Amino acid sequence: QVQLVESGGGLVQPGGSLRLSCAASGSIFSTYVGYWYRQAPGKQRELVASITNGGYTNYADSVKGRFTISRDNAKNTMYLQMNSLKPEDTAVYYCRAVRFTSGYWGQGTQVTVSS
Repeated sequence: QVQLVESGGGLVQPGGSLRLSCAASGSIFSTYVGYWYRQAPGKQRELVASITNGGYTNYADSVKGRFTISRDNAKNTMYLQMNSLKPEDTAVYYCRAVRFTSGYWGQGTQVTVSS
């Protein structure tokens, strides 16, 4: 079992930056594939970025070139660096860890981009 706790959300102006963290405990995080999802009000949860345990990354077209997913397996932590933020990035951001048929979610952290 894995427990995931996100942090780093908040209010930021358009064009600003935030770094989200996802701290994992309870298992060896390095063996899991990591994901960041987001859900805006009235919309479905969508995949933002993913990173394999080997470090291969993938991004949604809407965030390519602006967001960077990374992981520090020694710290059991995954990150999402978000630059050039736009109002449409406003959402609750969730991290997820998956290994074989087991998947775990964090509780989410709110990101609001507004002037």
